[in-house]
Amino acid sequence: MTSTLLLQAAGGNQLYSTILPMVLIMIVFYFFMIRPQVKKAKDHKKLVAELGIGDKIITTAGIHGKIVGSNETTFLIEVEGGTKIRFDKSAISLEATKAATATPKV
Repeated sequence: MTSTLLLQAAGGNQLYSTILPMVLIMIVFYFFMIRPQVKKAKDHKKLVAELGIGDKIITTAGIHGKIVGSNETTFLIEVEGGTKIRFDKSAISLEATKAATATPKV
């Protein structure tokens, strides 16, 4: 009877030594991969919601321009020379007016 209890206890210990590293890996994965991406997406969504007509922006392609129109999913951007280009809101990288006046992080 005592040998049966010892074998059961040893089996339970092996279960913890197998599951514990997997749980730790998932926790590390969450804090280093998933959580920063969710925060970045949330910040980008807030940036796009705050943009309006007249704001100067930079797209993810590096195009600088000024917003002259918008609808639910796109912005109409005026670039140098009066050319107007329509971009998805997801293609906006940052607002140039705030980026130029922001102090660099050291």
